[in-house]
Amino acid sequence: MSKMNLKKMFKKTNYISLNESTTKEQIPEVPEGILKKCNSCKSAIFTEDVKNGYYICPKCHNYFRVHAKRRLEMVVDAGSFEEWDSGLCTRNPLQYKGYEEKIRLTQEKTGLEEAVITGKAKIWGKLVAIGICDSRFIMASMGEVVGEKITRMVERATAEKLPVIMFACSGGARMQEGITSLMQMAKTASALKKHSDAGGFYISVLTNPTTGGVTASFAMLGDVILAEPNALIGFAGPRVIEQTIGQKLPKGFQKSEFLLEHGFIDAIVEREDLKKVLFQLIDLHEQKEVCEKPNDMYIEENKIYAGEAWDCVSKSRMKDRPTGSDYINRIFTDFIELHGDRYFQDDKAIVGGIAKFHGIPVTVIAQEKGKTTKENLKRNFGMPSPEGYRKALRLMKQAEKFHRPIVCLVDTPGAFCGIDAEERGQGEAIARNIYEMSALKVPILSVIIGEGGSGGALAMATANEVWIMENAIYSILSPEGFASILWKDSKRAKEAAEVMKLTAKELKEAGIVEDVIKEPNHFTVENLSVVCEELEKKIKCFLWKYRKKTEIDIAEERYQRFRNM
Repeated sequence: MSKMNLKKMFKKTNYISLNESTTKEQIPEVPEGILKKCNSCKSAIFTEDVKNGYYICPKCHNYFRVHAKRRLEMVVDAGSFEEWDSGLCTRNPLQYKGYEEKIRLTQEKTGLEEAVITGKAKIWGKLVAIGICDSRFIMASMGEVVGEKITRMVERATAEKLPVIMFACSGGARMQEGITSLMQMAKTASALKKHSDAGGFYISVLTNPTTGGVTASFAMLGDVILAEPNALIGFAGPRVIEQTIGQKLPKGFQKSEFLLEHGFIDAIVEREDLKKVLFQLIDLHEQKEVCEKPNDMYIEENKIYAGEAWDCVSKSRMKDRPTGSDYINRIFTDFIELHGDRYFQDDKAIVGGIAKFHGIPVTVIAQEKGKTTKENLKRNFGMPSPEGYRKALRLMKQAEKFHRPIVCLVDTPGAFCGIDAEERGQGEAIARNIYEMSALKVPILSVIIGEGGSGGALAMATANEVWIMENAIYSILSPEGFASILWKDSKRAKEAAEVMKLTAKELKEAGIVEDVIKEPNHFTVENLSVVCEELEKKIKCFLWKYRKKTEIDIAEERYQRFRNM
């Protein structure tokens, strides 16, 4: 029977769902291997459609597990893979009964030597070291050979200065090898630490499932951690947790979406988009010459409009004023947002990631308020919690490792002052940012685009240079707070704004900011492009100015900037 006729037959039966109530007579008789059953929606689907569709169910979008060699076909250039370290022999350190026979039978059944394939390949021409776990081999558990192959791959990648991509899929450490298996966690993590210290880039891709000792070692140590949708990711498996604590787990617990919300992974990437995202990330982590010399290194300073202080306060808070994301979209290209602080949560008041500025990779981080009421609530009105500052610092330290300039877009009424924020160490998080930023070895530019409120702003403005939009403000706290503390009357906010010297003109005269960016009287997204043209010219000059300065000089200049205030 042809596939065309089979499809017609299944169209008539509306893709019969194979479940307990389905009778034998209802199931169409088709040649073995033509159809398979989705383990999620139970629909009968054509095997060929699944293979051609990235091993995703065409009915419910469920992700099937992918064999290692098929995964290679999906993400690397055809014919470019060169396998490394084949032929390693799996031992039986515990002399566990039946283990050697199990290995032999698994090898015969799968055609694999062990649970991971490693080697070198190209992704759209870019050379990478790549390792892929295969769940068919004892659930891709990590024994001595798996740990050895991954470690050798990382060591060779370090020597050859190659980025590493690792696809994790595992039940954890291999029980049959006991403590020897446990030691592979330390071995792989140690190799990755040396790779990182040498400036190597590592992408970890988490697939379903990634659990146990693999999660507690190489899987969660990526410079960038990606995950497939709905993948199970956790240290202890759901069954073990439920049996241990005697409670039913909430829906979605330990899924990749859960980890994204809680700050442990950077992004969830659909399988069909993965090769493109991997290519973009590798490209963004390649060293490139700084952008071409600006045509005119000297940019005439704009005459600063000397507006009333309260007028500037009002304009800085306008609901239709451009937000951080608007600047990112207009000024930078190839932006990939990275999420999470790796401790607790992904704070949506901070948007950060890697992008290109005229071909040069940069790290860009923005305090984001949102525009609509729904967005304001989602972004907490641009008031970051401790995890927001920790996310920003994680991205800045990553930028330092890969020698990327940092651009911060500051726009916050102040750090969030809720109970939870205090419990999680708001003051410590702000202090840590200022402390670490003061000594980062890459140039930092901070632009105050709206409100620059208190330590919440300074935690992203401990920079080599700080610029400010013409009608933005930068102050010790809000005028309302100032009036309330000093005069016990928040209604005197307008009067306080005059006293605080928080306008761009006053800040420039006081040496608090280096430059003022002119803006239209009513500044919106509609006229943002005019402002961004001028801002781009100035950023070009900033990058050119710092292109050949040593890391020591860059950090020392920043130190002296604040030392002299």
